[in-house]
Amino acid sequence: MSKYKEYKQLNLTDVANEENDFWKANNVFQKSMDEREGAPAYVFYDGPPSANGKPGIHHVISRTLKDLFCRYQTQKGKQVIRKAGWDTHGLPVELKVEKELGITKEDIGTKISVAEYNEACRQTVMQYTEVWDDLTDKMGYWVDMEDPYVTYKTKYIESVWWLLKQLYTKEMLYKGYTIQPYSPKAGTGLSSHELNLPGTYQDVKDTTIVAQFNLIKDEKFASLFGDLDEVFALAWTTTPWTLPSNTALAVGPKIEYLLVKTFNQYTFEAMNVLVAKPLVGKAFSGKYFESILIDVETGETSPDYDRFNSYIGGQREIPYLVVEGFVGTDLVDLRFEQLLPYAQPMDAAEK
Repeated sequence: MSKYKEYKQLNLTDVANEENDFWKANNVFQKSMDEREGAPAYVFYDGPPSANGKPGIHHVISRTLKDLFCRYQTQKGKQVIRKAGWDTHGLPVELKVEKELGITKEDIGTKISVAEYNEACRQTVMQYTEVWDDLTDKMGYWVDMEDPYVTYKTKYIESVWWLLKQLYTKEMLYKGYTIQPYSPKAGTGLSSHELNLPGTYQDVKDTTIVAQFNLIKDEKFASLFGDLDEVFALAWTTTPWTLPSNTALAVGPKIEYLLVKTFNQYTFEAMNVLVAKPLVGKAFSGKYFESILIDVETGETSPDYDRFNSYIGGQREIPYLVVEGFVGTDLVDLRFEQLLPYAQPMDAAEK
């Protein structure tokens, strides 16, 4: 006789519930650890979800994968200790509490005390624990939910500081520089996870900018531009918040760049700029026009210096002239003044 039940009709929900009930009645999860006491350990700490939001199908997928590894190690004879956890910190929790209380960061310490704010965060961050517990049970996900680690508890916080101290003692910590997304409203940097939250990215029309990088007059500058007093490299960007930390510009080795004489459309002062040849039409569109003469008979063009030199600031149309061209390799080793020289690359190297 077979010890396995025969099913006349397949109903996966009924099969799952019966199997789960059998595990509970026989305390199979606990026995899988107790019966391997003294065996090689395989300790699993669950990457903690945040209980201030409901679980989704992606949590079912990730938990299934985690469970597969633990069950495999159990079948290999190891004692697999599985620790659940709750992620109870981070910007999403704070923003949700502030929205519920109708406050902003500036109100903390005035309209509401820090202690009251922290307590409100603790309450909302555990809002959906029952929903998570129900999912864990229905999945048959084996993990210790009775004694989870909770990231807002002192024991966990001190363990993190202890680990950081070990890294510091072993000289594994270093100071570096990176471009960090920042939220002025929240007053904090943003993690990659926070940037991927629903609603973070939206299709909007925005104004891009063209930054002018003033090239430093040195031997390299003189070899290319002679006795010109000032030349700016133009760079287009959709992320102007990265400009304060910008310390380098990239050029394509085979791309042709043009030196263009024109006038600043805001100050109307004469200026020399470097711009990639394919982008001249975009950089000098609208009120700009190329100051050239066209020979009617031959179709040949030549610079119209008279019209260029007769330009008066404030006129509707602004002329520009292409002076000469370079390839990207010619421009390597040119240096420029940082737009906002808060940190210099050599400062980072010295530290």
